[in-house]
Amino acid sequence: MRVGIDGFNLSIVDGTGVANYGASLAAILRQAGHQVEGVFGMDAGKRPQMREILFFDHFGHGHRLKPGEIARKVALKTVQARATSRLIQVPLTDAVDKRSFGFRLPDFSALWTSPLLFEAAWARFVYFGRTTTVSMPNPPQVMHWTYPLPIRLENARNIYTIHDLVPLKLPQATLDNKISYQRLIARCLAMGDHIITVSEASRRDILEIFPDTNPNKVTNTYQSSPVPLEVINGSLEADASFILNTFGLKEKGYYLFFGAVDPKKNIGRIVDGYLSSQSKLPLVIVSSRDWGMSNETRMLGADGRVYGRNLGKRIVQLQYLPRVSLFRLIRAAKAVLFPSLYEGFGLPVLESMQLGTPTITSTTSSLPEVAGNAALLVDPYQSNAIAAAIRRLEDEPGLCERLSKDGLEQARNFSDARFGERMQELYAKLGIA
Repeated sequence: MRVGIDGFNLSIVDGTGVANYGASLAAILRQAGHQVEGVFGMDAGKRPQMREILFFDHFGHGHRLKPGEIARKVALKTVQARATSRLIQVPLTDAVDKRSFGFRLPDFSALWTSPLLFEAAWARFVYFGRTTTVSMPNPPQVMHWTYPLPIRLENARNIYTIHDLVPLKLPQATLDNKISYQRLIARCLAMGDHIITVSEASRRDILEIFPDTNPNKVTNTYQSSPVPLEVINGSLEADASFILNTFGLKEKGYYLFFGAVDPKKNIGRIVDGYLSSQSKLPLVIVSSRDWGMSNETRMLGADGRVYGRNLGKRIVQLQYLPRVSLFRLIRAAKAVLFPSLYEGFGLPVLESMQLGTPTITSTTSSLPEVAGNAALLVDPYQSNAIAAAIRRLEDEPGLCERLSKDGLEQARNFSDARFGERMQELYAKLGIA
């Protein structure tokens, strides 16, 4: 069967958790024998012989246009009277070397694109309340939109993934226009042939906040997060050497946080809890995506200062890391600190458990589902609870070893195989061959 997947998040510089979801979904569908095709919003030009070159020139770099040019082009596309936008196919040949894209570029059997598709669709929805319809010759049977988008593919079963409702559950934590976001989710729920979500907590939120939704139309499939092959084939000893030589950090000699800098990630309380624990091990913070609204940005100075106080090497800040390097850093950490205020799934918890690294996470949202009994769960609003959990890791004999063992077992519930089984069960439920 041919299946489409949007590339909205896959093409974002530095990627997102949703980009990981899209790549994982593409991989497990290919493993099940489906032909997976990508739908993007890149400008591949008008000359067929240049399409592949121009597409990959833009992939991962964003549109090579000045902000004013983007706004002008989006405005022109937004007011177009045509009800349907036609996708053009991008050739996939060996002429362009694509190996450097790695996990960010799934092994698509075909690529389709329309310039500024996602930006124009969003503007058309916000200003005119209209959904964008796209078409292609002989469309795939199923089109997966891995994020709420006001777009549908003509003559296909359109399935939308709603990962969470953070802008509505935690409105102070995002910059989204809440009225437009609520309308968008309602539109996806109404026009989608089915809705996927990634936890029972998110499914409950969807049905509670949008009570007119048919519960049979919303399915939780959870998700997976493949460990890079280089990490699977490596060893903790090799990782320890790499981490020491690259970052000056000792094996099991640091705590780790990784993720975006945004209010729901709770970095302020993580740092407060860490400092209150009086641990002698450094806290390493890996983040590159700053949503521009977080007090944590001001709290953490670039020189390692916290609240203006110089803590020396106790706080180590690292920028975006390649996926392989990040996973090696996770495996060599004493523990991952991820007491987030709210998550639709919580990939850092799963990724840590897959590598046998103990985790401190939250009692809120989806995180207890993912962690099970294989992590220390704390009230994320209480810094002293985070501090107490850190102290337990250092003071209780055998605790880290137990969490490591239990984490590996719990992670099997979210393997590629289980994700694939849940997707096949969904297709069977929908009567899709």
